Amino acid sequence: MPVRRLPVRPHLDQLHRQAKELLRAIHAGDANAIAELREHHPGSIDPSSTKLADAQLVLARSYQASSWTRLVHAARLADAIWRDDIDTVRALVTSDAGLIQENVLIRTDSHWGPPMTYAANLGRDRIIRFLQSQGARDFESAAGRAALQGKADTVRMIWDLAGRPSPETQGWGLASPAYTLSVEGTAVLFALGARVDGPHGVDTNAIEHLLGTDSRNPPAKHRILEMWIEHGFEPPDTPLMALHRGRLDLLEAHLTRDPDLLTRTFDITDVFPLAPACSREPYTAQGTPVHGTTLLHIAAYFDELEIAEWLLDRGMDPDAPAATDADGFGGYTALFSTVVSQHN
Repeated sequence: MPVRRLPVRPHLDQLHRQAKELLRAIHAGDANAIAELREHHPGSIDPSSTKLADAQLVLARSYQASSWTRLVHAARLADAIWRDDIDTVRALVTSDAGLIQENVLIRTDSHWGPPMTYAANLGRDRIIRFLQSQGARDFESAAGRAALQGKADTVRMIWDLAGRPSPETQGWGLASPAYTLSVEGTAVLFALGARVDGPHGVDTNAIEHLLGTDSRNPPAKHRILEMWIEHGFEPPDTPLMALHRGRLDLLEAHLTRDPDLLTRTFDITDVFPLAPACSREPYTAQGTPVHGTTLLHIAAYFDELEIAEWLLDRGMDPDAPAATDADGFGGYTALFSTVVSQHN
C-alpha cells in the first residue's frame, strides 16, 4: 500500500479531493483502493456501501493520522503558521492541547517538528512565544531549525525563552546551518557561544554536514569555514581543504610543492577530511562518486567554478579520467560531475 507523507505545507482542499477520489476508486472496484480500505479501516465493510467518512478515515490513517479530524487539524495548523495567523493557531491548540507536542506533519520522520519548531523554520516569532506560554518546550530543535533557515533573530529569541542555555552543552550545534550553508545561522550560534570543538575534539557531525551537504553555495561555505577557523578550528593543510575553503593562494602553494598535483587522483577520505560518515560508501548525498577523482572533478562536484578555471589555466587536462573501480565503473571526466549531480 502507498505510504503517504504530508508535504511541508499541506493543503486541506487537496486532502478533501484525495478522499473523494479514493471513495470513487473504492466504488469502482479498484483493487489498490479496496486494499487500502481493508488495511486502514477498523471495520469490515462492503466496498459498495463505503461512505465519504470511511474514505476520509482510510486516507487519514494512510497519512499516519489517527482520524480525519486529526489530519484536518494538521493541514489547518500548518497553514495558519505559514500565514502567521496566531488566532487560528490559538484556537487549534486550545481545542486540542496535544497538538503542541505532536509533529505538525504527523509523521515522526519530519524534521519540521512540533508547532514551535515548525514555526521556527519560518521565523514566526509571535506564534513561538504563544506556544511557549502554552507549554511548548522543543527549544533545541526549534533553535536548530531557525539556524538552519538563517533566522538569526528567531534563534536569539528562542535562546532567551529557553533561559539562555550554553549552546556548547545543550546541543545547539553548528550542524544545522552547516547543512544549508547558512552564514547567518552559523554566526548567531557562535555569538551565543557555540563551539566547533567539544570534549572529544572537533565536532565531526558539523563537519560532515558542512562538507557533505547537497547544498551548493561556494562563497557561503568558504565564509563558514573561515568563521570556524576564527573560532578555533584547525583545518588540515591539504589541497582538498584549500579547495573547500576556496583558497587559490593555498592551492598555488600546494602546486609549487607538488608539481604532480594536477594529475593526481584523490581518495574519498581526502575529499572529506575529518568527516568519517561522508567517507563511507555508498554516501547517499553524492551525485557523482568522488573517490578516485582529480581536483577538477572535485571542483566541478562542489560548483567551485573559480577553482576549476584556475586549474584549467594551470594546464590541467579537462579530459583527465576518474579511476575505474573493481566493478568497472569510473573513467568519467569532470564534465560528468557537472551533469550527474544531486544538488539541494
